[in-house]
Amino acid sequence: MDAAFTAEQDEICRTLRDLLARHAGPGEIRAAVRTAEGHDPALWRRLAQGLGLPGLALPEEYGGAGCTPTELALACEETGRALLPSPLLATAVLAAPLITALGTPSQRAGLLPRIADGTLTAALAVPGGSMAAALGLTGDNRSAPWSGGGRAGGVQARHGDGGWRLYGEADRVLDGHSAGLLLVAAHTGGYPRSRTLLFLVRAELQVPTESQVPAEVSGGAPTEVPTDAPSGTEGLTRTRLTSLDETRPLARVELRDTPAVLLGTDADTADVCGALAATGHTAAAVLAAEAVGAAAGALERTVAYVKEREQFGRAIGSFQAVKHRLADLYVRVEAARSAAYYAAWDPVAGPLALAQALETARTAAGEAVQLHGGIGFTWEHEAHLYVKRAAADELLFGPVHRLRDHAAVRAGLFGDVPSRALAHGAAV
Repeated sequence: MDAAFTAEQDEICRTLRDLLARHAGPGEIRAAVRTAEGHDPALWRRLAQGLGLPGLALPEEYGGAGCTPTELALACEETGRALLPSPLLATAVLAAPLITALGTPSQRAGLLPRIADGTLTAALAVPGGSMAAALGLTGDNRSAPWSGGGRAGGVQARHGDGGWRLYGEADRVLDGHSAGLLLVAAHTGGYPRSRTLLFLVRAELQVPTESQVPAEVSGGAPTEVPTDAPSGTEGLTRTRLTSLDETRPLARVELRDTPAVLLGTDADTADVCGALAATGHTAAAVLAAEAVGAAAGALERTVAYVKEREQFGRAIGSFQAVKHRLADLYVRVEAARSAAYYAAWDPVAGPLALAQALETARTAAGEAVQLHGGIGFTWEHEAHLYVKRAAADELLFGPVHRLRDHAAVRAGLFGDVPSRALAHGAAV
């Protein structure tokens, strides 16, 4: 493994950091999360068409750059540093690899070029808000009942003369309120012979009225109820939820006899759970890099603050106790960065790197609040945004102890474990 960056990788980091420094400051982030999309559409077009971020890891034959997940991870480290709200994670990290792995040639040719140029965004919708379980990060997704197991609940699929129809709902769908394409995990076959398949659902967003947009981040905590985002697709209703982290827009997706298209061709041979697990490993590596970026951003802001804040006639950064805390935090961030870079090279290590990065992000955000003198409780300051990002990511893709436990089980540290323990990621 060569740990040195290539000239191309250095250029990606430098160009993206400069662009985000100009167009994704704290004020721009607050304005972006108040939009109907939950991100800045103009900045997204610039990132997609100018820098080609959504297509970094896509094959060149589909309009991508043909790079590896490492380049995508480096890009997400920079977006994480700025806490940038964008469809990059949901579209390029979660949805695009599944379309590449399972889609038919015509589906790949029709969807991936539009994803690569940013004109189409996508979201992965799994029932029960169980994203970590579906991606195989906290348990074996082949045996864990993460999508209802064919019983009541989850999303059910049935095939008739008019094609596939979906019925059910999925909560906490990342960017689900604004994505132009939904990848929905649904059961078909009925209990006990049910199996999980992925379906494509077109979703044409109708922008909510001004009264439906969540309250301003800079003016106080959001107090409005979740807002509906109607869709032109029959039987599809999407509701943007009030989430802990405004930079991670979440939605509830309701399907009532909604027409859908099977992702792939042969439902009997498609290894959906295997594709989800493979995507989960790569996504974990990218998420780890993003969390490292957020931790580094919190550390940099804290270091800048302690150099300016004076107490007893001197900068508080000159006190030995403060220096020790910042030095310890720097070591944590660099260790997590090394783990994230290794996972980008070997995605099998993704879940463990993600656990370390999430823990580091949580620690860095807490230290930032403490060394700012508790200013994290001040809504106008950005310190609380780092706390929310760290907490929300762990709720969505963790928790940390579950990530580590399942990695230990997979590595055989506990010897033979019952299938029930594998399914639930339980410690043995």
